[in-house]
Amino acid sequence: MSTQARGLQNFISDLRNAKSKEEEKGRVDKELANIRKKFTATPKQLGDDGSNTALSSYQRKKYVWKLVYIHILGYDVDFGHPEILALVRSNKYSEKCVGYTALSLLLRGDDPLMNAILGTIRKDMTTPQPASAKNNAPTTDTAQSLALCSIASLSGLELIQTLHAEVQHTLVAKSSTPNVKKKAALCLLRLVRTSPKLVSGREFAPHMAQLLQDRHLGVLTSCMSLLYGLASQNPREYESLIPYAVHILGMLVLKKACAREYLYYRTPSPWLQIKLLKYLQLYPQALNSGQEEGAPKGTKEHIAQLSNVVSKILTETDVSDSINKSNADHSVLFEAVNLLVTWGSAGPPQLREGGMKLLGKFISVREPNIRYLGLLTMAKLAQLEGTARSIKKHQATVLVSLKDADISVRRRALDLLFVMCDTDNAERIVDELVAHLPMADAAIREEMVLKIAILAEKYATDLRWYVDTILKLISISGDHVSDPIWHRVVQIVTNHPQGDLQAYTAATLLVAASPRRCHETAVRVAAYVLGEFGFLVAERPGMSGEEQFRILHQHWATSDEHTRSILVSTYAKLANLYEECRPLVAPVFARCKNSVEVEIQQRSAEYAAMREAFNPEAVEDLLREMPPFEDNKQSALEQRLREKEGDDSAAVAKAARPSAEQRKRAAQSAAAARAAEEVAAQQSAAANEQEDPISPISDGSPGADPIDKPTVGIPKDVIPAMRKAFSNLCTTPSGVLFENSVLQVGVKHEYVGAQGRISVFFGNLGKGSLTHFRAIVEETSHLRMQKQGTEGLFDDGEEGGCTVAARTQAKLLLLVEVAAPFDDAPAMRITFETEEGEIHEYPLRLPIVATCFLEPVTLEAAAFMQRWRSLEGQDRECQEVVKTPPNAPKIDEEYMKRIAHIITKGLKFGRCAGCDPTPWTVSGASTFKTGAKDANGNNINVGCLVRVEANPAAGAFRVTTRTLHPLCSKAVKNVALVSIKLA
Repeated sequence: MSTQARGLQNFISDLRNAKSKEEEKGRVDKELANIRKKFTATPKQLGDDGSNTALSSYQRKKYVWKLVYIHILGYDVDFGHPEILALVRSNKYSEKCVGYTALSLLLRGDDPLMNAILGTIRKDMTTPQPASAKNNAPTTDTAQSLALCSIASLSGLELIQTLHAEVQHTLVAKSSTPNVKKKAALCLLRLVRTSPKLVSGREFAPHMAQLLQDRHLGVLTSCMSLLYGLASQNPREYESLIPYAVHILGMLVLKKACAREYLYYRTPSPWLQIKLLKYLQLYPQALNSGQEEGAPKGTKEHIAQLSNVVSKILTETDVSDSINKSNADHSVLFEAVNLLVTWGSAGPPQLREGGMKLLGKFISVREPNIRYLGLLTMAKLAQLEGTARSIKKHQATVLVSLKDADISVRRRALDLLFVMCDTDNAERIVDELVAHLPMADAAIREEMVLKIAILAEKYATDLRWYVDTILKLISISGDHVSDPIWHRVVQIVTNHPQGDLQAYTAATLLVAASPRRCHETAVRVAAYVLGEFGFLVAERPGMSGEEQFRILHQHWATSDEHTRSILVSTYAKLANLYEECRPLVAPVFARCKNSVEVEIQQRSAEYAAMREAFNPEAVEDLLREMPPFEDNKQSALEQRLREKEGDDSAAVAKAARPSAEQRKRAAQSAAAARAAEEVAAQQSAAANEQEDPISPISDGSPGADPIDKPTVGIPKDVIPAMRKAFSNLCTTPSGVLFENSVLQVGVKHEYVGAQGRISVFFGNLGKGSLTHFRAIVEETSHLRMQKQGTEGLFDDGEEGGCTVAARTQAKLLLLVEVAAPFDDAPAMRITFETEEGEIHEYPLRLPIVATCFLEPVTLEAAAFMQRWRSLEGQDRECQEVVKTPPNAPKIDEEYMKRIAHIITKGLKFGRCAGCDPTPWTVSGASTFKTGAKDANGNNINVGCLVRVEANPAAGAFRVTTRTLHPLCSKAVKNVALVSIKLA
């Protein structure tokens, strides 16, 4: 061979000895020119296929080998294709080998020349050759192998569609040798990956079953690669082959039935075992289906055999002195554990325990590869239910691995700590991670910060600990605390007004931002939180509004554009809340109007001009704290983790599952979420409200459809009296709701907590009887109602109703229980017919309003002001200014006493002593009672605060209500307005 390839060897030596890239390129160009000249044929020398017939076999092979070598070096080769095809058509093995090699490298499947060689490829692949070589002729085995390798290497849809049937036939043919079957299986796998719909599972599965019964382990290994590729695309079509895979696995693991040449350090064909286990992982439900009644015969036996195989792999795998044997055994072991993971909770518990115990042993060995795989697999196994207790036993070992010299091992240890964390050990794990953070490499620090932030949020029993943890992250590794992390802090603090979280966060961040050297991320989050909730701590020593501005503004010079933009908005809010801050903020806005940063310039100009363009009330509304964030979307931190690690990561799966603490916090705010939905549903009807916030006349007819005949409605002359009567009934226990010359409607009502008893009397004031008398009361979701009354009173049929004789009454008794906050009174439609044949229809409203279900609460001045500030917000506060009627007396102290009497006796608010420094304000507190129950079976109640401020000079009152429920705020404000108007 050395004599035949001397020219090729000399050419390769020349290229290796080249001293520069230019010298190498010159030598290649010279050789290409020489080869092109040799391949150029005269008309007499030109063969039918375009090759040069004058070339000898030695020359053709030598020049084609040179072209192959030049192509491998990265140079373009765009000629010599006819000579390659001539070598492929040759009957000599040496020439055919060179030809197929060059064909695989230098031609593409869509090349037009391929059509000329398809016949030869098909012949070599399917036509039998002599079993032994004579005169250098290829045998059946070698010719078929060369053809299959070339088909797999070439690409092109047309080539695949032309030859895939022959490849399948070669694979399943009984005459094919084991070597050919291996090549054919891998070739078909390559074709299927290029064109997935090439093979029909229903038709090909029986052939695969025959192939899996082959005794040659090489054939089985190649066929399992093909089966795994096919089953990954269409698992259901190849599910019937599970028993064959289990049988092969049992022969290898349980009986050690393996040819000597396939033993790898005394492990029977570990590659085949891995492929079998990976195939079985595609069918996690196979374990359950095999145990069900009516399962196919033999299925239970195969499932039992599979359990025995997995058990033996788990129990007999150990760390070996031979690295090669350990690698092979552990590869099989980890795939077996992955199979347990896919089975989930349906798998045998003893196998999970055994796998966890073995992995705990592996994560403590010195070999880093085994330790890495052990940590990786344990993280997957930890996702299963029932493994938490056993995995916590290895927590100390995992913490030690967090300090390993190999960064890949540290990453896997971090993943495992993240997955094993729960409410019981969260604080310890988070504290350990935070303590290790200063010593961590920069390459892993960002990932650690992200996972610490997710764990602190997910398992925080006290959200103040969560805030403290994030501040530690900022102080230790602020550069790696991304914006989504501190954005999440703001979102959680804003969405949890309960308790003192907002005040605690504001005070803590103010202290954190006090030093001149403070990380910019801390400045950003402090600026935002103080702008929103700084007023909650403004009365504490050293935390006034002026002090808050001073602490924040000391970082102005060292802050970037983004931080300064947040600071500008915070300054505007501080100036709105604190009079003493306005002279400090104005010069900053004046300088920033000419800033080169467009965002800062625009904000400063708009905030500075805001007080000139709008009235004080509008400015205050614009600069209120932001409303709660939507909490129904995926957390930005979880999304960032998913982007970094992918959907298959155990950490991503862990982060996506809400913890018990998260579910608890969600349950606590469920009532507020439902209230927000109710408000949104009712806002669409806001434009249709009457002039008065609460009208005694309903805008619809509850019950049946409106009457088609001409009807007599409510006379216009009685409407003013109705308004006053309705308002009086909202604050008094009895009175007349409606009265004209025909009918009088009286109401007597009393309330205890969330329940009320309402008696309605319908008196006939005329001289004749009222027939078909009906009173239909609206059924609402927020009031549970039981009705009793005169027989026929509720009959809404065409001839229904009762008869009310002259100078007599019909009676209606309502027993109600409030189930949720509401802002409208229930409607009642009264219809009747007089003796003259006139049909009367009166749409009224019953004086059942939200204030009926209030119970007074007495608060100290400090407690009242603290709650008042904590309830500040657009959704929690309702405010409106009402002017006194033109004929009303001037507002004086006697007038204010009447207002105080309405607030305390009529609206049932407890007067808060010390909250009203002047006689022109009235403040009160109460609790709105409901019959609804929370998760613990306790009644859900809503705290309500009200403040009425008088402006005697303008003859107006400003009524402000604040509650946790926006509907409560609106309802109480409406009743208070109507009552004050008529005071």
